[in-house]
Amino acid sequence: MKRGDGLATVLIFGVLLLTGCGEEVKPNAQEITGNTFCALDGMLLLDYPGPKAQIHYDQGSPEFFCDTVEMFAIYTRPEQQKRILAVYVQDMGKADWTKPLGHWIDAKTAFYVAFSRRNGSMGPTLVSFAREEDARAFVKQYGGEVFRFDQVTPEMATLDGGVLHDEGM
Repeated sequence: MKRGDGLATVLIFGVLLLTGCGEEVKPNAQEITGNTFCALDGMLLLDYPGPKAQIHYDQGSPEFFCDTVEMFAIYTRPEQQKRILAVYVQDMGKADWTKPLGHWIDAKTAFYVAFSRRNGSMGPTLVSFAREEDARAFVKQYGGEVFRFDQVTPEMATLDGGVLHDEGM
């Protein structure tokens, strides 16, 4: 081993250690309060039933949504430019449907029930659960179909409240 080899090895090892230091820490979910409003329509979240969501970006405060459908409508937009650090939804297997507080889970690991008879604050919703068993029990009671985060399509996250598909109008 030549004299400079040891120094080169130490430098390379130091650079490898430092590359992990630049990683951003995933922010924690924040609890909604009586003043937390929806980023899309200004509605106060606590005034409406059903699952809520929040997106944390690399800059600024998190955005809150009075319904998971709104979060997916933003998340699945191809023109989304902000870098997303974390997305949270509520575990409706534990949260109270009429006044959902707490029970935040990573949206990307959740199970979602679409096409059920149960409406959220914006009409048809994507009901979020931490456990697949809870999602399947919800389907038995309210109908619907279970999906994973990456199976939710932009077409499932329309913000029309279902009126575009209401043939009775």
